[in-house]
Amino acid sequence: MARTDFRAAAARRLSEESELSPAIVSLLSPGGSTRSVGVRIIHVERIEPNPEQPRLVFEQEALDELAASIREHGVLQPILVRPFGPNTYQIVAGERRWRASRLAGLDTIPALIEEIDDDTALEIAIIENLQREDLSPLDEAAMFDRMVREHGYSIRKLADKLGKDKGYLENRLRLADAPPEIRELVSLRKDSLSHAYELMKVDDPKKRRRLAAQVARGELTLIKLRDKIEGRHPRLATPTDGGDIAEASVAVEPGPEQAAGWSEARPSPAVTDDSLLDAKQGLADAVETLVALLRSPELRGAIPATDRANLAKYLTIAKLKLENAIAIVRSDNPDA
Repeated sequence: MARTDFRAAAARRLSEESELSPAIVSLLSPGGSTRSVGVRIIHVERIEPNPEQPRLVFEQEALDELAASIREHGVLQPILVRPFGPNTYQIVAGERRWRASRLAGLDTIPALIEEIDDDTALEIAIIENLQREDLSPLDEAAMFDRMVREHGYSIRKLADKLGKDKGYLENRLRLADAPPEIRELVSLRKDSLSHAYELMKVDDPKKRRRLAAQVARGELTLIKLRDKIEGRHPRLATPTDGGDIAEASVAVEPGPEQAAGWSEARPSPAVTDDSLLDAKQGLADAVETLVALLRSPELRGAIPATDRANLAKYLTIAKLKLENAIAIVRSDNPDA
């Protein structure tokens, strides 16, 4: 009878499940530097977390949900461990499943055992965490920075390995070296990422700290922040109860009194090597923030009917502007 190929079976499961990505599986390939012992069932008390785990915070609510799923369905995918001593193992990837399994009351857990050196173990742990959707921008920036500085990845190679846009990585790496006030702002307010990128354009430390504090207090929308940074006069607003939504609708509704705000030619922006990447990332961050806000039932319920209609008009005009941008790009591409 043919011997079971544990490595092939485990690699197949790992590539099919969402917990570990093909980027990690590629590090466990037969041509790599690791040596497989195979998939085993291990007592959870014989497994230790990795003190070098790049992610230090595990949200209890998410762990409780995973534990409930494990109680019902079991652990669908083995964690990845390496021998650490007599009958003991250290987690390389899958610490969330190990923690949740203990919460679920499991005595054992399936594990793929690999002989892995310290550098490869850390690389795998970082890549695993970078796949998480709930990872904070600052944690993400720190891990990208570590992959580039400690593991010799180029930005393009790392982007290809993680399946992310090169510009996305470059912008996150800017956060890794951002001043303390900007990092603190991003940690306090998840909706301030676009503000943070704008603040990094401010060279004067005092001005930057003052503006960051105003953003943290909720006093500056992205539009107002850009006006202050560029020295423009504040935009016209009407006395409504709609707050920022009202400001947005007044600033963009294309009525006769505001036509100039949409039709007048703006000065051409300074073009650098990163201009297009910065603009694209700024758009992505702004849309992500807008969608997150609109998903809040409390916020939607507080928008008056008039402001809701104005916001819809604004989004329609924004859509037309995007379609115009798409047409410009395609005009330079005969195959589009």
